Amino acid sequence: MAAQRAPRVVAELGRPETPEETAARKAANSKKHRQNQTTLNLVFALIASLVVVLVIVLLVPRSDTPIERDVDVSAIAEQAQVGASAPLVVPELPDGWRPNAAEIRTGSDDITAWYVGLLTPGDEYLGVYQGFDANDTWVASLLARTLATGVVEIDGVEWTVYDNRESGDDVGNARYGLVTTSNDTTFVLLGTASPEEFATFATAITPTIQAQ
Repeated sequence: MAAQRAPRVVAELGRPETPEETAARKAANSKKHRQNQTTLNLVFALIASLVVVLVIVLLVPRSDTPIERDVDVSAIAEQAQVGASAPLVVPELPDGWRPNAAEIRTGSDDITAWYVGLLTPGDEYLGVYQGFDANDTWVASLLARTLATGVVEIDGVEWTVYDNRESGDDVGNARYGLVTTSNDTTFVLLGTASPEEFATFATAITPTIQAQ
């Protein structure tokens, strides 16, 4: 006959533990084991998820070429011209200029404008707003309420210059701007392009300005 196992002595009490204490100890150990297993399972699941994401990132092909919209400014302008009171700007530019937007815009001030946005050969932004019956408030809002810094003549047209390239203020896309008015039409050029690129664009739209 096998010898009966002696009751476990609880060191803190200096005596054998009672059946109730034994049951409580085993229950506590079991709970701790389950908690440890749950934590390990969560860690393993997280690691597995990271591995899956890494595999997807490595396997999915990517292109470094930026996505650009292919906008036909001439076609859009032809449709919009019906409701315009003056010829709309459709710039004919050298290779390297990529239009990515063309539309009629009406602001909260009820000023209607024809807008064309482009990327320059230097991968900078340049936009032109052709406002009809516009006012100084409309111009100021487009140019982040910055002040004029000079005047320049380009291809026989006098432009007011807004040069904010050295400013530490948040002026959005109005880092550089040109403004001119012909009859009741105001032209606002703004963007992050260089003054030379602005001059190229201004020259391209001179015929439209003179036709107002």
